[in-house]
Amino acid sequence: MPILEPMRFLLLQARNPGDPVREEEMRQFAARLELPASALTPWDLLQGPPKGPVLEDYDALLIGGSGEYDLSKQNLPHLGETLAFLQQVVEGGFPTFASCFGFQLLVAALGGEVIRDEENAELGAARVCLTEAGKKDELFGALPDCFWVQAGHKERASRMPAGALNLAYSEKAPYQALRVPGKPIWATQFHPELTEEDTYLRFKRYAAVYAPGLSDEAIRARLKPSPEANTLLRRFRAILAAKKTA
Repeated sequence: MPILEPMRFLLLQARNPGDPVREEEMRQFAARLELPASALTPWDLLQGPPKGPVLEDYDALLIGGSGEYDLSKQNLPHLGETLAFLQQVVEGGFPTFASCFGFQLLVAALGGEVIRDEENAELGAARVCLTEAGKKDELFGALPDCFWVQAGHKERASRMPAGALNLAYSEKAPYQALRVPGKPIWATQFHPELTEEDTYLRFKRYAAVYAPGLSDEAIRARLKPSPEANTLLRRFRAILAAKKTA
């Protein structure tokens, strides 16, 4: 039997220098993938997207959230280049899982629309339900029809890209997850890499952005465990591993 090399993931991050969430996000993705942190390599999107044959060194691409960057503000450096890069990723069918800001970047890159909607912001636990497409999806189909997720966003997709499958929705956000049909590319508006405790820590890190004036007790009241959502990245890795060995 051949010895398989460990899987390697490239994580795109939109985090400011010195932001402790840079390292925390790495560890959180690794934990949900059930891999050592050494299996992940960070890439700073503030310096622009990967160029050249960088992806050849990796098995999959991950795209994380964002503390201080928003599509509505167009304040991510090299945004146009990043969107063009993601278009190429999709065209090539490179395995990808994008979370929160990553979901929004992918929606925008593929021609969908993202709007700022603070009235319907989801901050803390949110109840998400699968669409019929989600129930049939090879990744999402193993989840219950409805489940709790960790959320932290004031922007959302208002129109999905043509051809993309909408896999899930919530009361405040009609588009919570997408799949590029026929390709191992998924994205979620919520954070499957975060547990309840991770979300609490993220709230504390970005209190001025997400929770101004909220007491510790009020933050805790917004949270719930999300055990089903927390299996998504592990099962994403398992799907890729099975394809790799087929």
